[in-house]
Amino acid sequence: MTITSVDDAGTDPIWGSDELDLDAYLRRIDYDGPRSATLDTLRAVHRGHLATIGFIADGIDRDQLPIDVKSVQDKLVHGAEGGSCYEHNLLFAAVLTRLGFTVTRHLARVRRGNTTDIRFRSHTALLVEAEGERYLADVGFGDEGPLEPIPYRHGATLEVGGWRWRLDDDGEEWVLRSMHADGWFDVYSFTTEAQYPIDFEVAAHFSMTSPRSVFIGHVVAMRVGPDERVVLRDRILETRRPDFDDERRLIAVDEIVPTLRDVLGLTIPDDQAAKITAHLHRDRSARQ
Repeated sequence: MTITSVDDAGTDPIWGSDELDLDAYLRRIDYDGPRSATLDTLRAVHRGHLATIGFIADGIDRDQLPIDVKSVQDKLVHGAEGGSCYEHNLLFAAVLTRLGFTVTRHLARVRRGNTTDIRFRSHTALLVEAEGERYLADVGFGDEGPLEPIPYRHGATLEVGGWRWRLDDDGEEWVLRSMHADGWFDVYSFTTEAQYPIDFEVAAHFSMTSPRSVFIGHVVAMRVGPDERVVLRDRILETRRPDFDDERRLIAVDEIVPTLRDVLGLTIPDDQAAKITAHLHRDRSARQ
């Protein structure tokens, strides 16, 4: 497969990397290590980001999703909120660029085990060069996303805390897979075609405004780590573990915001918390 690369090293005003407050970001993820473009730095900031900034796709009463660096850092860094894959990975790409890494940004098709339906490109993935090798880095997928960068080569594997991933080239696309109890599970696929800010703007707009989007009218939030994955989809709260000893329960509507804040560690502004609770109360009543 031919690799198309766009060199973003240093600062690039096209992507807004020059608008990043790098010091504030590194404080946000509790990172005070070296700022050199090494594999150790890449792994450390990847882990730090996942440990401190949660995933949330809130499609309730929202009419847009600004994904420029300034808007995203105002929300995820200065506002200490969580965000969607676009927000996470485009912010992370700006961080890596400022640290001196060469980064390319790509759009991926989410599979979640479904290898027959062709879905629109709704996820953001990054290819990052470190010490002469390229890695797939992804701090924005949530539950099935890799906890550390995985080498960008066919058959490469990664294991962290009992979770396992594999990256394969199937001839048409690259496929990220994670291990489930019944075998390898397709997470998403992507090509290395170069993409630009407008491509991500269109995908983000569809994801957060189209009635066909899986996020519209729902709250999906996740917190991931080496020991467990905690996933909330509206009223369904799941805790997943590497040994597949999983738990799943239905929670009350009035528990949703406290769960987002206290269990998933997310900052939810009071106005949006009220919208979430009211919407899900209406939705529950409509289903009864």
